[in-house]
Amino acid sequence: MQIIAMLTMLIDHVGLIFFPGELAWRYIGRIAFPIYCYALVQGHIHTSSRPRYLRRLLVIALIAQIPYNLAIDPGGWNVVFTLLLSALVLTLLDKLPNLWYGIPVIIAAVLIMDYLPLDYNAYGLLLVLIFRYTRSYWLVLAHLALNIFYLFYYNWLVQMASIIPTILIALTPALWALLAQKRLPRWVWWSFYPAHLAVLALVKILFFQEWVSIEWRSLFSI
Repeated sequence: MQIIAMLTMLIDHVGLIFFPGELAWRYIGRIAFPIYCYALVQGHIHTSSRPRYLRRLLVIALIAQIPYNLAIDPGGWNVVFTLLLSALVLTLLDKLPNLWYGIPVIIAAVLIMDYLPLDYNAYGLLLVLIFRYTRSYWLVLAHLALNIFYLFYYNWLVQMASIIPTILIALTPALWALLAQKRLPRWVWWSFYPAHLAVLALVKILFFQEWVSIEWRSLFSI
């Protein structure tokens, strides 16, 4: 599972940076994010210390930020910030007596995350919530509905391919559980995101002479 997520994310970013006109790379890359959302939810449920888990996400997000700006988006926040805010929402929802009390929290979080220059914006939070609170066919239907909404309102056609790993997770749980058992060393899993961005940024600058100026005003215009 971890290898699939990392490999498809790498393919996605290589395509985005070096072959922006070839959508095949991006379609393959859509496989990665649902796996990371699923992993985030499993980490949230099974971690022995949620504060330590949140701190780890924050550290990774901070380390990855400049490589992300140099490699992909000069004026945006990397996707680990999206996952971190989603994990914070999950933590808050768990403290409420009933999920219905969490609706105002979710609405506020969606508005905030759509305002901030986050990778995936509120889509990331909504997909995390789908993985947290739905199962089996409902999981697939909820993810499909989310993708259709973003297709009609944001013309996000490439995101439709992200349903593939969700189908496998929801409908072949035994296979997915087997894949999840084959884990990489923790340091590899946690360091891959900032490390591969740093390498891609270096290749972009040294070999393609594509220098990027980080848009600090955009990053902090909150």
